[in-house]
Amino acid sequence: MLTHTMIRRILPVAFLAFFVGCQPADSIDALFTQLDNKKIGIDFQNNLAYDKDFNVFNYRNFYNGGGVAVGDVNNDGWMDLYFTANQTSNTLYLNNGDMTFTDITESAGVAGQQAWSTGVAMADVNQDGFIDIYVSNSGDIKGDSRANELFLNNGDNTFTEVAEEWGVADQGLSTHGVFFDYDRDGDLDLYVLNNSYRAIGSFNLEKSSREVRDAEGGDKIYRNDGGSFTDVSEAAGIMGSEIGFGLGTTVGDVNGDGWDDIYISNDFFEKDYLYINNQDGTFSEELEKHMRHTSFASMGADMADINNDGAPDIFVTDMLPQGVRRLNQTTTFENWDVYQGKLKWGYYHQFNRNMLHLNTTEGDFSEIGQLSGVEATDWSWGALIADLDNDGWRDIYISNGINHDLTDQDYINYISNEEVMRSIVTQEGVNYKELIDLMPSTRIPNYAYKNVAKGYKFVNKAEDWGLDAPSHSNGSVYADLDNDGDLELIVNNTNQAPFIWRNNAETLLAENHSISLDLRNENGATAIGAKVYGYAGGEMFFAELVPMKGFQSSVDPRIHLGVGAHKSLDSLTIVWGNKTSRLSAVAADSLYVLTAADARPTQLARVKSTLLQSSGEYGARTENKYSQFNEERLIPQMVTTEGARLAHADINGDGFTDVYQCGAAGEAGKLFLGSNYYGFEEATRNPFAAHAASEDTDAQFFDYDGDGDLDLYVASGSMEAENNSPNLFDRVYK
Repeated sequence: MLTHTMIRRILPVAFLAFFVGCQPADSIDALFTQLDNKKIGIDFQNNLAYDKDFNVFNYRNFYNGGGVAVGDVNNDGWMDLYFTANQTSNTLYLNNGDMTFTDITESAGVAGQQAWSTGVAMADVNQDGFIDIYVSNSGDIKGDSRANELFLNNGDNTFTEVAEEWGVADQGLSTHGVFFDYDRDGDLDLYVLNNSYRAIGSFNLEKSSREVRDAEGGDKIYRNDGGSFTDVSEAAGIMGSEIGFGLGTTVGDVNGDGWDDIYISNDFFEKDYLYINNQDGTFSEELEKHMRHTSFASMGADMADINNDGAPDIFVTDMLPQGVRRLNQTTTFENWDVYQGKLKWGYYHQFNRNMLHLNTTEGDFSEIGQLSGVEATDWSWGALIADLDNDGWRDIYISNGINHDLTDQDYINYISNEEVMRSIVTQEGVNYKELIDLMPSTRIPNYAYKNVAKGYKFVNKAEDWGLDAPSHSNGSVYADLDNDGDLELIVNNTNQAPFIWRNNAETLLAENHSISLDLRNENGATAIGAKVYGYAGGEMFFAELVPMKGFQSSVDPRIHLGVGAHKSLDSLTIVWGNKTSRLSAVAADSLYVLTAADARPTQLARVKSTLLQSSGEYGARTENKYSQFNEERLIPQMVTTEGARLAHADINGDGFTDVYQCGAAGEAGKLFLGSNYYGFEEATRNPFAAHAASEDTDAQFFDYDGDGDLDLYVASGSMEAENNSPNLFDRVYK
C-alpha cells in the first residue's frame, strides 16, 4: 500500500491574469522569461564593496558570492526562496502562489548574525514536518562571526536559531552544508564543506599534508543523534586538512549499493574526493580508483542521471574560457615539469576545464566533458543538471562570472611595472583598493546546455532560451515556483539583482510532459535519499532526492521527471531505503504527494550496462619517459605518449579478431590471437623483438604480396631518434 495524493496542475484565473497583465502578448517567444523583480516583490541584492583593508587580496574568496535555497517553509504547497548575502542581510521570501513574493525575514527571525554568509541548505532537520534552514558562514578571518547557523522552523512562519545547542555551529570557512542519512538510521546527518585558511603559496605540496586535520577548519561530518549532532569526521574517514579548498559537494549512490556516497570538488592543487560509503558509519576516499582525472580548479558540482541508464553521473565546473581571445587573456596553465612533480608528490591528474563524469552503472566513471561539448564555460560556479524543456533528457545549467578578472594577463603585466607599483605603494603600504580598481570586470552570460544526444552531446541554448543576460552569477537553483510542471531558474548575482527566470515549457512545448513527486517519510518529512525509477515505452527515468547541490545552494525538494511525449508512466518504483513501493499507470502533468506507509522490504539491484563487456587486460605497454615539450615549446599537447596504436583483423581465418599492439621505443610490439569472443592469447612466434628499439606509430594488416593471406605493415617514427637512424625505418612482416 502506498499513501498518495495526486494534484492536477490547474492555474487559477487570477494567476493567468497576472501573467497577461505583466507581459506583452507576443513576449513569450523563448523558453524562459526574466521576471521583473520589483513587480514580483524580490528586492534582495548581494551588494559587495571592497576597501583597502578588506578585499580579494587578503580574503581569497571575496568574490565567491552567495547561495539560494528553495523549500516550502509554511507547507502551503508553494516553494519559498532564501538568499544569502556577504555584506548585507540574508533574505527569506514567501511564495504567494501567484508568482509574487513577500519578504518575511525579520518577522521569521532568519536574517542571521550579519556574518559573511555563503551556502544555504533547506531540510527538515528535526523531522517534524516543517523545513528548516542551515546557513554556512565564512569571510571574517578573525573569527568574530563565522559560526554556522541552524534555524529550526516553529511551524508558524517563525524560526529559532539552535546551531550551538545542536552542535553544528561550525567555525570553519564554510562553503556549504549537505543533509543526508549516511548511516541509514532514519535521521539526517550533516556534511559541512569548509575552505582553507592558508595562502596557496605557503604549501610545500607534500601529500602527507592530506592526512593532517586542520585544527581551525577542514571538512566535517556530523552524526545526528536525535536533538543534537556529534562530530565524527575522523572516525568516519573524512579528511579535513589545510589543503582541502572545498567549493562544491554533491551526494548520491554512485555504486548502486543503496548507501549514499559523497563527491567533494576542491579548488587548486588538491584533488577532488570521492567518498564511498562503507555501510558501517565510515567512508573510504576512492577517487583515483574510479576516475582517471578531474578538474584543477574544481568549483560547483552536481550528481544526476544524464543518459537515463539509472546511475548518477557527476558534473564539475572549472574556469576554462570559451574563445581564443578570453583564453589568452585570462588563462595560464602549469608546465609539464610542475605537473609531473605534483604527480610524484602524490597529487592527481587535474586539468583546467569542466568535467562530465559518466557513470558506467558500476561506480566507475568515463570522463566525457570534451566529447559532449561542456568543457569550457569561463569562471564557473553553479552546476545544475535538470530537464529544463521536459523532453525526457536532463540538461545542464551553469552560472558563471567573477566581479573582477583576477587572472587577466594584461592586468598582471601592467601592475608588474615598477613605475605603476611605485604610484600605488605609499608609506602606509600597498593601497589594495587602487590595485583592484585597475582590474577589468567582465560580465558574461551563463550557459544552458540542451541534452541533444542522450547524454553524450550538449549544445549551448542560453541565447535561444532567453537566458543570455550578462552577469556575475554565483549560487543557482531550479524550482517549480508556479507548480505548472516545468522548472524555473533562480540565480544569486553579485552587485546585480538576482535572476528569476520563468519557464514557459508548459506553453511553448506542450507536447512535452512531466511528473513531479513530493516524497514524504511516515512522519511527513521530506524523504531525502529516496530514489525513483519511472518506466514508459521502454525508457527509464531515474532520480535520487538530495536537494543540496550545485554551488552553495539547495534546489526544489520535489523530484521532477521530464518524460517527453509520454502522457503517462507504465510504472513507477519508489525506493525508500530498504523498502520499495510501486504504482502503475501514472498520469503525467501531475504533482504526486507520496508517503511511505506500507512499503515492502526489498533490495533493488542496479541494472548493469551491457553496451560494452571487458575481455580482461592484455599486453600492458610501458611508455619510455620523454618530454616533447623540451623540444617543441609551442605544441599544445604531447603526441609522444598517446599510447599504443592497434591493428586488427582475422589473420588465421578462425573467425575471431586478432590484434597487433604497437610497441614503444625499447619495447617490442605484440600480436594477440583471438581465442573466443571475449579472450586473447599472445602469439608464441614473435618476429617483432628484433625491432624493439623502434617506436611503432601505426600498423595495418593487408595482403602485401597478393598471396591471399594478410601481412602486417608497421610504421616507425620518433623525435628521439637521430636522422637516418634505422629505428625510423618502416617494416613489413609476412
